[in-house]
Amino acid sequence: MKRSVLATVILALLTTLPAHAASCAWSARMEEDEGGSVLMASACGGAKGDAHLMLACFGKPVLSYDPGAAGGQLEPGISADFTFKAGGQSLTKKLDLEAMYNYFTLELSGPADPLLALLRGKGEVMISADKYGETRFTLTGSSGAIGKVLARCGKGSPNDAD
Repeated sequence: MKRSVLATVILALLTTLPAHAASCAWSARMEEDEGGSVLMASACGGAKGDAHLMLACFGKPVLSYDPGAAGGQLEPGISADFTFKAGGQSLTKKLDLEAMYNYFTLELSGPADPLLALLRGKGEVMISADKYGETRFTLTGSSGAIGKVLARCGKGSPNDAD
């Protein structure tokens, strides 16, 4: 009896883990922002899937990072150095807390920004900061989702997106 219960629990865990991982893959879709609809590439990550990495274009690409529960209580006006590691590469960028959404944000230099190249890789990216720990995100689907957002950069208003 114990063996069949354990087998059922293991089978349940094995069938729910891929579903959770798949739901955290990158996608591009229209999201509501205070200025209207915006095409956003995003993925969830972290042990509980409560962290989010998002990319939108407001003239230039803007990366937003929500560390989820690992972020703890965030104070307005703070910034932190975050290290992004993927594919044997590492970049450290200073992100500022955007008080309205409580996300850390960074305006990127443009479509050729090295951080975008890192995020369009394969495998996973680990984001870490001394005060906020580390979070892992899959890069599955990142190249296509980020490419869709970058294709819209500088082409009309965000409200024109497909």
